[in-house]
Amino acid sequence: MGYVNRDKYGMYKRSGSAGPGPALMGADTLIGDGVVNGTGQDLGDIKEIMLDMNTGQVAYVVLAFGGFLGMHEKLFAVPWQALHLDTANHRFVLNVEKERLKSAPGFNKDAWPDMADIDWANQIHGFYGTDPQRSSALTMGPGTTVDDGSGLGKSRSLDPSPGTGGDDKSLSHIRGSNIG
Repeated sequence: MGYVNRDKYGMYKRSGSAGPGPALMGADTLIGDGVVNGTGQDLGDIKEIMLDMNTGQVAYVVLAFGGFLGMHEKLFAVPWQALHLDTANHRFVLNVEKERLKSAPGFNKDAWPDMADIDWANQIHGFYGTDPQRSSALTMGPGTTVDDGSGLGKSRSLDPSPGTGGDDKSLSHIRGSNIG
């Protein structure tokens, strides 16, 4: 299946793949997806996906919360690691109570923060309880190697950084194996 003939949702699923979700998904298909908390309360929807250009990984999603018809919405940068995928309902789960989200560091659509600022990143990750140093890439386990792309048969280690574990069920873990 190529870009032109992917399904209408931008999803690529291998025949015989396990689970309700696609094997890969176009990033633009996530824009507009709903976000709920653990009790099912609506927290808003995804407006943007922010990539870390140094790692090539998703760093944050911009969540829109509150307002009416896009007016007076507050925007929040939510670390990708803080989200969990609910493939059965095509939405994300963020373990934050609705009232607590109202006090989260946020911004309006006309005044975005400098998301490359370390102090800002630490504040955001602190609020959501995520680690700003942890890669959002799938942890493959100690000793895993991949071809370095040089064409010379060289490889590099993918040993995870201390504390990354790799056994969580966060979207960052699921993404690497189910939706790319």
